Amino acid sequence: MKKILHIIAIAVAAVAALTGLNSCIEDGFTTSEADQPVFAVDTLDLGEVFTEEPTMVHRFVVYNRAKKSISISRIAVSGENAGLFRLNVDGFGAEEFHDVEIRGEDSIFVFVDANLPSNGTMEPVKVTASLDFTTNGVTRSVVLAATGVDAHRLQAEVLTEDTHFVADRPYIVYDSLVVSPDCRLTLDAGVKLCFHDGAYMAVRGTLEADGTVEQPVTLCGDRMGNVAADIPYDLMSNQWLGLFFTHTSHDSRLTNTVVKNTIQGVTIDGEDTEAGEAPMVTLLNCRLRNSGTYALLSFHGGVKAVGCEFAEAGAGVVYLEGGSHTFNHCTFANYYLFTAIGGPILQFAHLSATLDDDGTGLPYTRADFTNSIIYGLGSDISHGDLEGTAVTFRRCLFKSEGTDDANFINCLWGADPLYYTVREDYYFDYRLMPDSPAIGAADPALTLPEAATDGYGLARGAAPDLGAYVYQPQAQQ
Repeated sequence: MKKILHIIAIAVAAVAALTGLNSCIEDGFTTSEADQPVFAVDTLDLGEVFTEEPTMVHRFVVYNRAKKSISISRIAVSGENAGLFRLNVDGFGAEEFHDVEIRGEDSIFVFVDANLPSNGTMEPVKVTASLDFTTNGVTRSVVLAATGVDAHRLQAEVLTEDTHFVADRPYIVYDSLVVSPDCRLTLDAGVKLCFHDGAYMAVRGTLEADGTVEQPVTLCGDRMGNVAADIPYDLMSNQWLGLFFTHTSHDSRLTNTVVKNTIQGVTIDGEDTEAGEAPMVTLLNCRLRNSGTYALLSFHGGVKAVGCEFAEAGAGVVYLEGGSHTFNHCTFANYYLFTAIGGPILQFAHLSATLDDDGTGLPYTRADFTNSIIYGLGSDISHGDLEGTAVTFRRCLFKSEGTDDANFINCLWGADPLYYTVREDYYFDYRLMPDSPAIGAADPALTLPEAATDGYGLARGAAPDLGAYVYQPQAQQ
C-alpha cells in the first residue's frame, strides 16, 4: 500500500511540475509595446509576373529579438489590392491570423504569393499592399509588391498564313507554336516568346526575327525571378524543348535574337531532303545559350552564323552532321553550370567515307570557321585530325595546343581569350578583357560584310578582334 501511495505521489509531483512548466511558458509573454517583431525585409517584391497566373511563392523571416515570447494578435493584408495576395504563416494558409506566438529569440516564416488580374495595358503595372502585424497594441507593416505584365497566350497554335508578331506584350506558348509550310512568321524587334515547360516551336516554313541591338528578339522560358537566392531562372536550361527547323523550312533569318533556357537549343533537320535542298538558317549577331544538350544542332541542314555567341550547353555547344556551314566572328564557349559537360564544344559527324559515314548518301559535312574563338571547359573539338574532310578553321583561337595544317590555318593555339565570365559567381559575359590575345588578332580579309558591327552595335574596324564581340574598355558592368 505504501508503495502504491509513493507512486501516486511521484505522479502527482510530475503533473504539478508539468503544470508549472506550462504556467511558466504562458506567463513568459511580454506585453511591452517596445517588444515588436523584426522583419527580414521592409518590402517583399514578387518581381515582374504574368497576369492571370499564380506567382512563385516568396518568403521572409519574422524574428522575435526579445527574451520572452511575443503574441502577434493579428496578421493580415490591407489596402485596395489586399485580395490579390495570399498568405501562409509557418505552414498554415488563411486570409488572416490571430494570436501567433514567436518564442523568445526565435523566428517564423511568412510565405506570400499573388495572382494579378489583367491590367489591360501594354506596360507593366505595379501593385502594392500592406502586410500588417499587430503586437502589444502596435501595428507594423511589410510592403507587398508585384508588377503585372499582360501577355498573349498561345495554345497549340498553328499558323497557316503569313503572320506578324508585334512587340506590344510577351507571348506565352503553352505547348507549341508551328509555322506551316510556305508560311512566314515575322517577329518585330523586341518580341518576346516565353515558352512553358515542355513547349516548342517548329518552323516548317520561314521564320524572320528582326531584332536590334536595343530591342532583341527573345525566345526563352516563361519563369521569372530566381530559382535560388543567387541563381535567376534566366540562367537555367531545360525549361522548354527548343526551336526546330524542319526539312520543309527555307530562307529563315534571325537577327539580334536570343534563344535560351532550352532542352535542345536550335535544331535544323534536313535529313529528309535531297542533296542541294537542305534547309538554310542565317544567324546574325545572335546568342544561343543555356541548353540542356546543345545550343545548335544541324542534321544535313545549313547554317550561316555571323557575330554569334554559342554557349552553356550540357552535351556540347554545337553539333554538325552533314550540311554546309559558315561561322564568321563567332564565340563558342562552355561553362555550363548544372551537370558535368558531356562532350567537346564543337562536335562533328558524317565527315567522310572513311571517318563516319552514316549511310544516308547525303553530302558530307562542310564547315568553314573564320576569325572565331573556341574556348571553355573541356576539349575544343571532337576530331583533332580533320585531314581529308571539308572542315576548316582559319585564324581561330583554340584552348588546345596544336599546330597548323591544311585544315587549321594561321590559328592561335593554347591561348586564353580572357572572357569576363566568372562561372562561380554565375556571371557569363564573353566580351574580352583588356589583355586578351584576341584583341586585334583577326584577319580583316576574312571578315564578312555582315560582320561589320557586333551584337552591341560596335564597329569591327580595320583591325578586328577575334570572336563575336568587339573589345570595349570597361565592358564589365
